[in-house]
Amino acid sequence: MSAVINAIEYVLPARTESIEEIAARFPNWPLEKIAEKTGIRARHIADDDEYSSDFGVAAAERLFDTTGTDRGDIDFLLVCTQTPDYLTPSTACVIQDRLGLSKTIGAMDINLGCSGYIYALGVAKALIETGQANRLLLITTDTYSKFVHPADKSVRSLFGDAAAATLMSDATDSTERIGPFVYGTDGSGAQDLIVPTSGMRGRATTNTPQEYTDRHGNTRTNKNIFMNGRAVMEFTLREVPRAIHQACEKANLSLNDIDAVVPHQASAMVLNGIRRELDLPSERFVVCLNDIGNTVSCSIPIAIKRAHANGQAWPGARLLLVGFGVGLSWGATTTILPDDFGQA
Repeated sequence: MSAVINAIEYVLPARTESIEEIAARFPNWPLEKIAEKTGIRARHIADDDEYSSDFGVAAAERLFDTTGTDRGDIDFLLVCTQTPDYLTPSTACVIQDRLGLSKTIGAMDINLGCSGYIYALGVAKALIETGQANRLLLITTDTYSKFVHPADKSVRSLFGDAAAATLMSDATDSTERIGPFVYGTDGSGAQDLIVPTSGMRGRATTNTPQEYTDRHGNTRTNKNIFMNGRAVMEFTLREVPRAIHQACEKANLSLNDIDAVVPHQASAMVLNGIRRELDLPSERFVVCLNDIGNTVSCSIPIAIKRAHANGQAWPGARLLLVGFGVGLSWGATTTILPDDFGQA
């Protein structure tokens, strides 16, 4: 058995927020300097009454419509999100019911952020290649904007909301199209990208959050996301190029054998740093965050879809995917797009 990515579709919230709109609130904010650093001029933002399951369902429905996939053929559902509708039950269970999927399928959540797509691919590959699933639906969906304090300039212009649906199946031959995988975890950096009272720890204080302003003038509460930008940048430039080279070595490939590197879309500054370390030309390094921002677990599948649309990736192309961020966590793998990518 050999797992393959058959198709990807994604959805974005209708509401958008441009960097000009943010700058109107902060008139002394160096707009062009920030835009140059982030590479982001607009993001899509969920409304107050829109949640991860809503976008996950919409992405799956679009996938079913565009590929003609019979939802009755789906025999496993994976949902990767760090912004679940509820802590319990799993968002996968909610989405299974809303999509009208079979009650005999497996469905579970994966709680992982920016590296989540890589880890979910690893789980999906294992399920398919051990015969536990034949046609698997992987949904990534995050609404990180709900974690962002409106007066926190350090993250307000970064995070956008989205959902992506990836259809995977057992290929008709034994050619390995996904993997091998490289994983990494450094929990000592957990405090560098965190929502302090997002779970049980500190839950008693979440009803009366106290605002505070840091020395850089960013305001937030412990219910909001905090990012130590310098520490995350240092971690990224230390670990991500190494993981990419390790993934190539594990696959018995050189970087020259890779048609395109598809990284998590963190920010322009981060991506430019990685590309310089790899000494790759821009046409072999996918960047597509200008109009959507950092969409967390959705950024890699969206980037694959957009790269396929603009010619950076094509049927038969060998891609190197790398995710990194909150955890601190990272992962990399290679995949070959099938000849009928987007059609089945």
